[in-house]
Amino acid sequence: MYRSHLAGLFGFLVYRTGDRVLAEDLAAETFTRALDKRKRFDRGRASEKTWLYAIALNLLRDHVRHVDAEARAMERVETLVAVAAGGAGTAVEFVERRDVLDRALTVLSPEERDTIALRYGAELTIPEIADVTGEERTTVDGRVYRALRKLRAELNA
Repeated sequence: MYRSHLAGLFGFLVYRTGDRVLAEDLAAETFTRALDKRKRFDRGRASEKTWLYAIALNLLRDHVRHVDAEARAMERVETLVAVAAGGAGTAVEFVERRDVLDRALTVLSPEERDTIALRYGAELTIPEIADVTGEERTTVDGRVYRALRKLRAELNA
């Protein structure tokens, strides 16, 4: 399956993303998921190729949603930072604030960044985030609390 479909799948993902590295990651994840879910594959419902492309397309959509949610979260936090700093300011100040925010976000774990993006970018509630991630509400709530505490500490440092 890998030898038969890798070239076409990779080409599709490069075309859709415009990013060869991201396309490599998505292709690898596609084949990993296909291997994990191979027992669910039903030749009567779809061809092997159709099944693989459906997996790849779902991964691509998940990636786009994640990036969009993170961008919305960044915009909201930037707005909050701008308001706290006393207004929009100049373009240079905006870039500086964005830089500060980007650096502050590096202190968060990937799970914390995802949770913050879902909470403030996608504007999901704690129960909705728990449903999306399959985690307990208390875990999500604690993660949001810790992430915000880390961001405040980093931004005030």
